[in-house]
Amino acid sequence: MQQLANYAYLVCFSFSIFVLISVGLAVIFGMMRVINLAQGEFLMLGAYVCVIATTAGLSVWLGIVLAGLAVGLFGILVERLIIRHLYGRIIDTLLATWGLSLFLIGGVTILFGPQSESVGVDLGKFSIGDITYSIYSLVLMGIAVAMLVATYALWRFTRFGLVVRGTMQNARMAAAMGINTDRVYMLTFGFGSALTGLAGAVLVPITGASPQLGLTYIAKAFITVIAGGPLPLLGSMSAAALFGIIDGIMDYSYGPVLAQITVLLVAILLLRLLPSGITGRLRRGL
Repeated sequence: MQQLANYAYLVCFSFSIFVLISVGLAVIFGMMRVINLAQGEFLMLGAYVCVIATTAGLSVWLGIVLAGLAVGLFGILVERLIIRHLYGRIIDTLLATWGLSLFLIGGVTILFGPQSESVGVDLGKFSIGDITYSIYSLVLMGIAVAMLVATYALWRFTRFGLVVRGTMQNARMAAAMGINTDRVYMLTFGFGSALTGLAGAVLVPITGASPQLGLTYIAKAFITVIAGGPLPLLGSMSAAALFGIIDGIMDYSYGPVLAQITVLLVAILLLRLLPSGITGRLRRGL
């Protein structure tokens, strides 16, 4: 029973990590079809904003909120200055965001150094058998689920979500109906960036903040969204659940390295069997 409980905990924790790192990308790449190679660095910026906030004497919870707001505003700035000129130009977008990624890594390294910065959250610990876990990890799980549910509710049940979905499906028709599509693209990119920054701040008490933080998670985020298919949020949740189960079981049994390799192999096999992703058949109504 204790072993089963440990498996369940690690599966839920892995699922939460996949959700955190992919929900912002599900908005930017899944909905907007913008391949942002600096997505990992947006995660890293959120972590550093949280570090700066706590160093200044603010609570880690306020730091997490400020990280989401700061990276969201930075995302709007990036969209206004770079991305909006490159919609529909995939190669140019790849090159521009890759350059932005290198710039952010270099800039953060110069400002803070290559070492990792940490944020302490002492909420206590709990044990399952002989293994001890941090209570903060349970908070992380709750935040991940809340982010996913809140984002889905925003897109599904609000007028803003309806406008965003309509604009992404047919921008010309939306513009003909009087919608400012330029503003919709800006706000959507900013919202996806804010989710990513918030995720980085949530992760920093566990992973620390370093200039290479984004590189740790960017591949996982992309394979989660791509494997999810054309329905970004539902697909990302489904892929996160699948990869979370595999990662949690393999991590507990064989260690994190083999767990990551297994997740990658399963993702390759999944896309081979389902080229349109997990939700591809749902999109076609089959």
